[in-house]
Amino acid sequence: MDTGILLEGRILRIRLSKRAEQALKQRSTPLLAEMELYFSCLIRKKVRFLEAGDGLEVDDKLRVSFRPVMTRVCGTDYAGKEPPLTDFPIEDRGRFLPRWLNIDYRNGQWTGEFGYEREPLKIA
Repeated sequence: MDTGILLEGRILRIRLSKRAEQALKQRSTPLLAEMELYFSCLIRKKVRFLEAGDGLEVDDKLRVSFRPVMTRVCGTDYAGKEPPLTDFPIEDRGRFLPRWLNIDYRNGQWTGEFGYEREPLKIA
């Protein structure tokens, strides 16, 4: 699948691998792909796949959302666990909205990446 949706006024191009398309067809409920932009001591991009949640409907099997988050303090003593996150208020969200989202499904796991370049990388 190669499609585009309007996410908060910007076109988001969504590409799914053939494996991801097949896995989505097997689902009875929609999957939420949450694009998380993490601000703290560093900036990190991560796609989280959630079984439930609010998001913009791509079709009856897939929803997407964008969530900027931050930690209250910088720290490394979380021993492999995620630090507690809170929403990050951005005044001009449009500047931070991704342009593309790629989703794949391999070995029983959802994977994804998003980016800001004009043309996303092709996936298998």
